Parts: sequence; structure tokens; C-alpha cells
Amino acid sequence: MLIAADKFKGSLTAVQVAERVTAGLRRAVPGLAVEALPVADGGDGTVDAAVAAGFERREIQVAGPLGEPVTAAYALRGDTAVVEMAEASGLQRLPAGVLAPLTASTYGSGELLRAALDAGAGTIVFGVGGSATTDGGAGMLAALGARFLDADGRPVGPGGGALRDLATADLSGLDPRLADVGFVLASDVDNPLTGPKGAPAVYGPQKGASPEDVAVLDEALAHFAAVLEKAVGPKAAEYAGAPGAGAAGGIGYGALLLGARFRPGIEVMLDVLGFAPALERATLVITGEGSLDEQTLHGKAPAGVAAAARAAGKEVVAVCGRLALAPEALGGAGIRRAYPLTDVEPDVQRCIAEAGPILEDVAERIARDFVG
Repeated sequence: MLIAADKFKGSLTAVQVAERVTAGLRRAVPGLAVEALPVADGGDGTVDAAVAAGFERREIQVAGPLGEPVTAAYALRGDTAVVEMAEASGLQRLPAGVLAPLTASTYGSGELLRAALDAGAGTIVFGVGGSATTDGGAGMLAALGARFLDADGRPVGPGGGALRDLATADLSGLDPRLADVGFVLASDVDNPLTGPKGAPAVYGPQKGASPEDVAVLDEALAHFAAVLEKAVGPKAAEYAGAPGAGAAGGIGYGALLLGARFRPGIEVMLDVLGFAPALERATLVITGEGSLDEQTLHGKAPAGVAAAARAAGKEVVAVCGRLALAPEALGGAGIRRAYPLTDVEPDVQRCIAEAGPILEDVAERIARDFVG
């Protein structure tokens, strides 16, 4: 059996999900051959998934979203680095109870990318998601050598709100090593930078943005793209409307300006983690995440795992905390059956608090259903 599940957000990491499912399977069938390959779709948990697959964890101190120092990690194997923007600029890096939609910066994410370059990375997989920021990647670009100045020639402040004051952009000082790197933008969202489906409108409220803040940020990011168009030409405008530009508060836009190629995060991560050979060895694939719902079907890890498994003729079941998909939708995604924790424990709060032991009970059921 192959366990290729994402995290249960707020309860279990992807590694812990794999450990609990393995324990439950073997409780029912001692000695059962189980292979674990924790997965992620580019958002938080991506570095942990890479490390679980054999990458080396590297830690450095970078600027958090509010400028305070934080210890962030990236993963390295050979000359391939996996960099997760949430490690530096994610919501979990904000002080408890503090949201800063107008001022949170991606500067630390740029520092992580620079560290990967310093380590000799020739390929960088840049996983984006779970951000505290809506700055269009301006902070990241500044950390890599770009200059963003106001009308008085001073650097603009941190965060998306300050981009309203941007007068000139100079990208000539960008780290020259970026030109020689294979740079992949891995994300599970394909929003443009601005507009009704853009980063501020769709994701700003999750980061504490009021309707007024959303309007400010949308205008500021549109202005950012216009100033960049003057600096680097029409490609800056093209990238603003490209799929993935709005990912993680618009850091996708900054990555596209650096020459990144956008790919669905789970597809990239399955390649990087070595999913194909593990899939060949599997008789049954167990995937999953905290909530199986409509979002799952749009580029989330379980959908990507199931699609790859179905293409290889392998049967797939899923574990989850909560199930909000009809059997027809599951079947359409290539998942034969889902096993939610709420089937074992109807109390949702208890499912969250005791997810590990309950997941073991669920896995025991899977073993009885599919191994006999």
C-alpha cells in the first residue's frame, strides 16, 4: 500500500497522517507492506514533505512578514531546492492574533530564495500558499536586488499598501544567478494578480483585509504592475493577467517576473518526491487531507494523487477529517471511497483534538475492507 496524503490542517502534518494510517493498517494486518510518501501542493508543509522524501532540511534566519527575524527552512537534494514561501511569509509567522494585510512583506521569501542560490541550487521549486502577504512579491524582489522608490527617491515601505506610493522600479540589480536557474512556481491556485478574481479580492479577507483594504490593495497592485511595465516592458502587464500571478498574495507575479514557469503545485511535488516509482510498487493508494470538498477538486493534493494513480490503473481511497463531496464527485476525481473521521466520531471538535487515534481506527477499517 502507498500512503500519499496531505496534512490535516490544524490537526496532523502529512508525516503524522502517514504514521497514523500505517499504524492502523498494521493493527488490522500485522506485517502489511506499507510505503509512505507524504505530499503537499506547494503550500505550508511542502518543505516537510520534501524532507520526508529524502531532501536535506536547511534552516536560516530571515525576515518574517512584519520584519521580525524568524527561523525558516528550505529543502535541498543535489542541486534541487524546494523553497516554501509560507516558511518565511506565511500566516503562521504572524504574532498570535495579529493580521497585517496592508504591511506584511515577502522580503523573507526572497532571502530564502537567495539562500538556495548560495547553496548551489540549479533548480528551485518555489511552493507558494498560506501567505500573510498581499504585496505582489515586491518584498521578495527587493531581497533579491530590485529597487522600488517613491517620488522622493526613497524605498517604499513594506507591504502591498505602500505600493500606492511607488514611482519607479529598477530590476537591473536582481541577483544574476536567477537567469541560470530552472525556476518553477508551484501553486494550487491560478488567479490573476488583480480584479474580481485577483489576489486582494479573493484571498485578502483571509488575511484580515476589510473591503476598504481590498480596494486599496487591488489599486496598489495594479499600480505596481503599471510601474513595472514602464521599467521592463509589456511582459509585466502580461504576467499580471497570467494564471498563478495572484497566488499567495501576488508573490506568483513576482516569481513570473523572475522567469518562473507556473505549474500546478501537486504535479510539481509528485515529480520532485518520486511518486511515479512508488506508485508502480503500490497495490492500493491512500490519499487525503483535512477536508475533502469542492476545493479539493481544483488542484489540491488528493485530486492530483488520484489523477496520477488512475492514469496508472491503481485504485485510490481517501481519508479525511470531513467529507463534503458526493460519491459521484469522488468517483469523477478517481477516488473509489472516502473515509472521514466523522464516521467514527461524529463530534467535529473531538475529531480535531483526537485526530491521530481516530485516524488509526479509520485505517483499520480500510485494511479490513481492502486487504481482508
